[in-house]
Amino acid sequence: MIKRISVLLLLLALSMTALFGCSQTKETKHASAIINTDKTNKEENLTPVTLNEVAHSIFYAPMYVAIEKGYFEEEGINLNLVTGFGVI
Repeated sequence: MIKRISVLLLLLALSMTALFGCSQTKETKHASAIINTDKTNKEENLTPVTLNEVAHSIFYAPMYVAIEKGYFEEEGINLNLVTGFGVI
């Protein structure tokens, strides 16, 4: 009985985290609007960074998502991704 209650509480906690953790507040929406309007000004001030990945693989998936979502540009980084294909 205690196991069932513990499992139910854990599932409830995970559900609540998923529901409230993924919501977007008005402040976040406003901040993203400001970022989009200032994007042309920031493109001139981006720091160029070249990143060498060993091989194009699923292990870099979080980085690919961050690139697609523009997280590097938001932080002022102009990322140039290069694949090195291992050791020469």
